Amino acid sequence: MQSVHAYTPAVIWDRRHPIEPVRPSPQSRDSFADLLENAPVLALLLGSDTHVVAANRAAREFFDIDSSRLPASLVETTLESRLFEIVTGGELQAEAQLVHHRRVVQTKLVPGRREGETILFMMDITEVRRLATVRQEFVSNLVHELKTPITSLRLTAESLLGDPLPKDRRRFAERLVREADLISKIIDNLRQLGDIETGVMAIDFTTFDLAELVDDSLARLRPERPINLAIPPNLMITTDRAKLVQALNNLLDNAEKFSPPGTAIDIEVAVVDDEIVFSVRDRGPGISPEHWSRVFERFYKVDRARPREAGGFGLGLAITKHLVQILGGRIWTEAAREGGQVFYIALPSQLLTNV
Repeated sequence: MQSVHAYTPAVIWDRRHPIEPVRPSPQSRDSFADLLENAPVLALLLGSDTHVVAANRAAREFFDIDSSRLPASLVETTLESRLFEIVTGGELQAEAQLVHHRRVVQTKLVPGRREGETILFMMDITEVRRLATVRQEFVSNLVHELKTPITSLRLTAESLLGDPLPKDRRRFAERLVREADLISKIIDNLRQLGDIETGVMAIDFTTFDLAELVDDSLARLRPERPINLAIPPNLMITTDRAKLVQALNNLLDNAEKFSPPGTAIDIEVAVVDDEIVFSVRDRGPGISPEHWSRVFERFYKVDRARPREAGGFGLGLAITKHLVQILGGRIWTEAAREGGQVFYIALPSQLLTNV
């Protein structure tokens, strides 16, 4: 085990008098103590028995430490056995998954001014690790989505090189166009997501009737199943019509893809408390509750075995979520009482112009 005291001692905030030969002025000691006390990292001063002697403000708030109860054991103070393992194991730098606090921290052990004392610094890197995971999943999912159409393009092109019969040549050419369109759609959706997330998209406010907006969406999509509408008449709203249309279209398209043939889709609009709530309900197999929050992630699919043409790319709901947020609203999904799944969009009622 490598001792943490093999390094040049560092200054540490302390209520006691400094030991010889270092004699900093009270003013300099207080200044450094204030700096460490307000540092944006967690810091614990440990004695030779690994007990916590002192903690800065960030550590006290994070671990809910009562300074009057110090010194106390590291495990008792933090409720995290992993930190005790790091300290007793002499791991100068490590990464710890905190079980009780559900965070990931990067730790660093530094020797204190007094013999046997150690400073345990911790930096919360939970968000950094989450973003790294999101990036890895994004790359993996993108490769997965592009691999199939690219493979199909290559195989179809190789078939054309074999000089097929005229009737087969047309079929192969149509497949090339179809697969190229699929790749183009993925790229367009990704570009739109990028524009949304970087704040490039502006809001173009117009005033329109919600019933007319829904009718226009249905006329454009032409769903091959019955539609049950429940929309109050003359409900005028002022917001970005194009963005709301796209969000609603994505929900309708999603409902049609996952509904059994011949079953109806329910579309309702209502003013509930201080929100305008849109709901789109299908009568499909539904979604298990553990997937409800994740279906709005890029490329997330509840059933990855479902054919790409039937289940989409896993980008529509992600785009819809961002569009709704741009409009100042929120989106969520729940199981329908009588079977199927229902998706909700809620916008602030302040957008209404005739209430």
